[in-house]
Amino acid sequence: MNEVPPLLDQVTAAIATAIGRARPELAGADPVVSRSEHADFQSNSALSLAKRVGTSPRELAVEVRDAVDTALCEGTALSGPGFLNITVSDHAVWQQISARLASPRLGMGTPELGRRTVVDYSAPNIAKEMHVGHLRTTIIGDSLARVLGFLGAEVIRQNHLGDWGTQFGMLIQYLDEHPSATSTLDEMYRAARAEFEADAAFADRSRTRVVALQSGEPDTVARWREIVAESEKAFRVIYDRLGVLLTPEDSVGESFYNPLLAETVAALKDAGIAVESEGAVVIFSAEVTGPDGKPVPLMLRKRDGGFGYDTTDLATIRYRIRVLRADRLLYVTDSRQALHFRLIFEAARRAGWLTEEIEAAHVPYGTVLGSDGRPFKTRAGGTVRLMDLLDDAVARARAVVAEKNPGLEPAELDRIAEEAGIGAVKYADLSTSRIKDYTFDVDRMVALAGNTGVYLQYAHARISSILRNAGDADPVIDATVPLTAAERALALELDAYANTLIDVSQTLEPHRLCGYLYALARAFTTFYEVCPVLKAPNPVRGNRLALCHLTARTLGHGLGLLGIAAPTRM
Repeated sequence: MNEVPPLLDQVTAAIATAIGRARPELAGADPVVSRSEHADFQSNSALSLAKRVGTSPRELAVEVRDAVDTALCEGTALSGPGFLNITVSDHAVWQQISARLASPRLGMGTPELGRRTVVDYSAPNIAKEMHVGHLRTTIIGDSLARVLGFLGAEVIRQNHLGDWGTQFGMLIQYLDEHPSATSTLDEMYRAARAEFEADAAFADRSRTRVVALQSGEPDTVARWREIVAESEKAFRVIYDRLGVLLTPEDSVGESFYNPLLAETVAALKDAGIAVESEGAVVIFSAEVTGPDGKPVPLMLRKRDGGFGYDTTDLATIRYRIRVLRADRLLYVTDSRQALHFRLIFEAARRAGWLTEEIEAAHVPYGTVLGSDGRPFKTRAGGTVRLMDLLDDAVARARAVVAEKNPGLEPAELDRIAEEAGIGAVKYADLSTSRIKDYTFDVDRMVALAGNTGVYLQYAHARISSILRNAGDADPVIDATVPLTAAERALALELDAYANTLIDVSQTLEPHRLCGYLYALARAFTTFYEVCPVLKAPNPVRGNRLALCHLTARTLGHGLGLLGIAAPTRM
């Protein structure tokens, strides 16, 4: 699974082997190994296994201890009612650091290899500016795409743009009737909406324009394409600034699925899942009931013959499974859509599209809050433009960096402020458990101390500075040198990277990677405070430089998987 098996995995295998040696009837039992505050690792298996062989946990733990391979597990001590505290040999730890340092992938394997995964994220609406509501889906989805891709998955990014519907007839009609308008698309959309609601004749003309768009009338379609192209340019500016992976080729809007809606409904009717109800076509859930105790319906076709989001999302699932051949479907959207996706996935399973071999998951997230604890708004109560939010973060970061380094050239200061400000916003979002709401506090985000993106960026830049001063490109590790406590703590933290990424890929929770990187940076700080590097004599100097190199690479790589820059100078 990994090029270089983590020490946790090696110890787990060693204890499993020891259990089988001590008690053959327990061969294959879970050794229950985890990191420990009392030693490098701890095994709690004796507590759960002792009853199966008619002995006490302490007696079984002694038997296992005596059967452990001491080449890896140098010290295995009994503790409490039957815990085994395990200390890995110094030699094994240094070998592990050396092997990871020699690997282009930091020792990581590709456990997701051969798995085709669709990640659906961002999904702004055409003709509207991206706002704070698009922040979490874009950042979380992009990080998951990066992690899964690194672990070997064939990731298909999908930006499900809102580019179809009644509002486009309204906007196209407004543009035709106001050819000299020079406002942004977002402003013209709001003006068109106001006119639509105030002028019944304009509303009628707009509805006629919707019919023209849906029927493919060339001039209307050409105008619609211009609007889509103009909006995508604006989205591209945001995506480039955020440094996300989404490209124009990843954009597959609602309009793409429009020709597939009728056949999707027909397929669901043929399967006996969709039924006629009061002139509409619906699917009644077999799993979810409403407050009235009746099954909750999915609306496939309205009484007027129109289709909605439910139909589009079912057509989307069907397409991604049948045409894209996806093994895993991830939808990174607001937690308020949980019921919608539960019903969609249920219908797709009943239709036979989603099978046991194909995973479909809603990846929900909480809300961005203001200082008042309510959904983040402008002072006037409006929606916060995403670009304004980023500008504010970069401006605050610029002030923090300038205060710390007053001698920076303006161009260098601008570069660092942009990386720090954008990184601060992304890290604050990703470091919060995605299902929780969080408060958007720019001052806290750009702080140099604490669990912030700027702290991690400074940590990476600091290590890079140490390595520049050392000038040693390829430090040599002497595995016979004893480890100090701080060296051991840092080495074990470094060794946990592979399992952290696998954990993120399985739980779809990027905050676990953030927590790991913060713990790694703190472990390095402790190490550097008590372990001189550049002034240490060889071979200690070489070993400590190796730890610095691996920490810089791991920290930089982890930040990269979060979509955050890892500057070498700040």
